[in-house]
Order: sequence, then structure tokens, then C-alpha cells
Amino acid sequence: MIVLSKKEIEELVELNEMMDQIEEAYRIYGTGEYYMPPRPSVEHENKTLMYMPCYTKDIIGTKILSIFPENAALGLPSIDGVVLLSDRTTGAPVAVLDGQAVTAYRTGAVGGVGIRHLSREDCHTVGIVGAGVQGFHLALYACAARDIHTVCVYNHSDRDIREYLDRLEKTIDNPDIKVVQCKTVEELTGLSDIICTATPAVRPVLPDDRKLLEGKCIIAVGSYTPQMREIPDAIWDLVDKVYIELPYACEESGDLSQPLSEGRLTKDKIMLMDQYLASGTQKGVSKGTTYFKSVGMGLFDICIAQKLLEKVKERRS
Repeated sequence: MIVLSKKEIEELVELNEMMDQIEEAYRIYGTGEYYMPPRPSVEHENKTLMYMPCYTKDIIGTKILSIFPENAALGLPSIDGVVLLSDRTTGAPVAVLDGQAVTAYRTGAVGGVGIRHLSREDCHTVGIVGAGVQGFHLALYACAARDIHTVCVYNHSDRDIREYLDRLEKTIDNPDIKVVQCKTVEELTGLSDIICTATPAVRPVLPDDRKLLEGKCIIAVGSYTPQMREIPDAIWDLVDKVYIELPYACEESGDLSQPLSEGRLTKDKIMLMDQYLASGTQKGVSKGTTYFKSVGMGLFDICIAQKLLEKVKERRS
């Protein structure tokens, strides 16, 4: 059985290749060539264990995830776990991958695909709300998907994020791209063509200001329970569609379930991303405000993990 650590995964990842793999996952989702039951989760004292099983025609995968929000105060990632890949015929385990790394690169790649297809091609600035692992990787993929020259970062807590900003700038490894900290979310919103939110917020983190949000591409990944919410009501005055991965997201995320229950969002405005990609729409919308809400799904993790397994086998052969 192959074991892939975080360091090994980082060495294997190619950002555009990972985004291509997410697009392949959307294709598989659209064809129905998979089995992905609802993901069970167990919560106790604000600590959550989540199980994300998925079968494809090639492999079986299960991500076992821990979500401990209090880790942020300890300087630790709030999301951790493992991904187990098993033989499709026998069920025998064939690989275990660091779940934190797979989740980070998968989530970033999902956001990157959203940016590829929903942002204008002339977008040059990206704002990251939430200076955590997810926000870090969303910034990396945004820089791979578009010709970005400035990454703006805003964090709601008062912790010192200078080391985070330095590490992000070094990881991007492009002297033409600057990473800056914004003092307010309003400042970030005004400066950014693309805005990515990756927070555990229970109230909207973006300003409820139609003028500030107009013309932006918004990628939201933080809200994964009905009580959590990142996006303000002003967005519903600006978008014709909200793009999501799977119907269950409408129940799982407060960014969708709350406005649906209030009548601010209606089902006719919701479009599945696999259908949008299959429609043949070219990359880079011309104008307007766009909004993609991600809650993730096991199929993404398994496709990313399978690709990493293929790459390490090639490297070791």
C-alpha cells in the first residue's frame, strides 16, 4: 500500500493539471458513472468528523475528515484527515493520502475551475477573505487561472498574518505578483476583481453593498452547514445564476438554504456546474457579477487522489 505524505503531495501537484482533473470529475458527475451516498457527519462540542465515500468505475475512495474550528487559536489548521483509496474489485486498500493536503489542493482546484470559467479574462486582482489553509490555496489557483498581479488578503481575527503573507508570496514564486494585507473587507472588495471567501463565519463576511460587489467574480467555499454564511443578500440583486456542484448544497450551506427559505433566491437561479461546463460556454465571461458556491464532494477528492496515485506510480516506476 502506498502512503503519500503532505510533502510528497506538494511535490506531485501541478495546479493546472489539478484543475483539469476537477473538470474531469464534473464530467463523471454529469454522466452518472459514480456512486456517492450522502456524507455522514458526527458533531460533538463543535468538533466534527465527516465521512465522504465515493465509488467510480476505476476505484473506491473514502475521505475521513476532522473539522476542529478551535485549532485556529492554536495556530493549527482546522481541517485534517486522510483519504483512503481501495481496489474497485476487491476492496483492498491501495493508498492512504494526507487528507489535509488533498482537501487543500482539491478545494483550491474547485475554486480555480470556477475562476477559469466564471471570471473575466482581464481580471488581474484577487481578494482572499480568510487567512487559512483554504484561502492560501485558493490564492495559488487564482494566480494559475488568471494573469494576477495583486493578491489582497483580509482576516477577521487580530492575529498577526505577516508570516502567512510572506509564505504565500514565496509559494506563488512570481516577482510580478504582490501579496498585500487589507485592513477592512470593504477595502479588499473594492480592490479585487475576483473575491474568494474561506471562513467559518455564521454571518456574511462581505459588505452588503451592491455597488462594491458589482462586476465581481465571487467564489465562496466556507459555509458547509445551514448555520454558516459568508455571502450577503446584495448578491441576489446582481446575479442571474448561482453556480453549485450538487443539489444537496442547497440544504447543506446557509449561503443557499437561508436565502432560499427567505425567498431571496429561487430554484430557477441555481445551475449545476457540470451542466454549465457541458453547455460549451467558453472560458471567461464578458461582464457582470458571477457567484459560485462550493461545499465540495467526495468525487472531487477521489479524482484528485487517483491522479496523485497515478503520478507517484509513474515517478517510482
